[in-house]
Amino acid sequence: MRRLVVLLAALLLIPAAPAWAASTLTNTGFESGLTGWTGNGYTESGGRSGLRLTHWASAAYRWETTQTLTGLSNGSYTARVWTRSGGGQNAAYLALKNCGGAEQRAPVPVSDGWTQISVTTTVSNGQCTVSLFSDANAGNWASFDDASFAAGSTGGTIQIRGVDVSTLKKSEDRGGVYRDGGGTQRDALAILRGSGANYGRLKVWVNPADGYNNKARVLTMASRIKGQGMKLLVDFHYSDSWADPGKQNKPAAWASLPFSALRQAVYDHTYDVLNALKAQGTAADMVQVGNEINDGMLWPDGRSNNWANLASLLTAGSNAVKAVNSSTQVMLHLAEGGNNSQHRWWFDQAVSRGVPFDVIGVSHYIYWHGSIASLQTNINDLASRYGKPVVVAETAYGFTLAQDDSEPNIFNSSLQQTGGYPATAQGQADALRAVINAVKAVPNGRGLGVFYWEPTWTAVSGNGWDPTNPSSGNGWENQALFDYSDRALPGLSVLGTA
Repeated sequence: MRRLVVLLAALLLIPAAPAWAASTLTNTGFESGLTGWTGNGYTESGGRSGLRLTHWASAAYRWETTQTLTGLSNGSYTARVWTRSGGGQNAAYLALKNCGGAEQRAPVPVSDGWTQISVTTTVSNGQCTVSLFSDANAGNWASFDDASFAAGSTGGTIQIRGVDVSTLKKSEDRGGVYRDGGGTQRDALAILRGSGANYGRLKVWVNPADGYNNKARVLTMASRIKGQGMKLLVDFHYSDSWADPGKQNKPAAWASLPFSALRQAVYDHTYDVLNALKAQGTAADMVQVGNEINDGMLWPDGRSNNWANLASLLTAGSNAVKAVNSSTQVMLHLAEGGNNSQHRWWFDQAVSRGVPFDVIGVSHYIYWHGSIASLQTNINDLASRYGKPVVVAETAYGFTLAQDDSEPNIFNSSLQQTGGYPATAQGQADALRAVINAVKAVPNGRGLGVFYWEPTWTAVSGNGWDPTNPSSGNGWENQALFDYSDRALPGLSVLGTA
């Protein structure tokens, strides 16, 4: 279809008729072509409903489709639009401009499914222009449908702008340094907090070989996080090392325990760590009972093919959380944030067995777990189906394909192609913004927030991925939010405008 409109696209040097003065957005679904809109673009079938506006040309192009609202009362306003895009543009975004302050933008995510994005601004001059913009290369395309503009900032912000800093202490102890955007060396947590982060996440291992991420180190880091005025999420892995969908190994000290004792160990360990945090005045605000537990935890006893056992372990952990502090929220956390059928099955099982929890957490790395559209569909459904707020507990993206140590990087050219955003500082920022916008768009304010995973895990000798091997390298440094000169990247500023 797109190749058939080359002649039409060539005619787009003639702008659409300008919008008349109005305080409400007109022709929001483009069912009347470009009536009410000004600038470039064409309409075609295949919209979210009816027609859609499309930006595409066979040569490089810079197109903008706008509508200006006038006679507005001063205050906060939010624009939303549903988008699809094949990616590759230099820039593609929804913007609010000429509203009396700085232009506000929300990038268009790379997605083969319709995804809603939103942007909020403060009108101080009685008018505002809604802009749909593409600065694109030949053949790049983006489509828009069902736009809206309304007073208020509902959905314009998120409560949690989080960072997982589990490797930070070890990095610092091995010589790691961090610099703000101006190049001044400062405390990493202060930089993160100053950039807008308001929640720190710390994983807990039972008896790790390197002595990091254990109870004592978590207490130390919790004090620093709380000292910055941030809240605290504690992530129990119930393991001595990494726990994720591919491995959920018992701690060595628990390996031979019968199930009843294993369940008690979960309760006691959870209670012990959280009670120690409370005693030092740094109580956890939220707790994960397990990490990416799609196939359960503490294998084989708590694998998801034995839901009775898994539910018993989860309930023990949740009960321990509430015994320490009834106001601490319990999160159940799965990977594959776009996998709606699996997540429905999993949470149906948990709910039917009475597992107590407050928050649904998902990991969503767009190069592994699916498009932004799939994330949006899943978290919208989970929030509605279970009546719980949702959090993207882990996400990240690469700012370069270069390495800073000898360990091959996880994020490579193949994953860049799958993710759809360039491996640049701006591409990283845009990918994070797209995830945040998906959470913002969850109906009824149930999109609670986002955590960026390991923004401070730079390449520092001795701070590799394997706690049993001091010489192991770091495969994550090109997804940190600090570059190879240890300077804060633009992605950090996304947290401050979330």
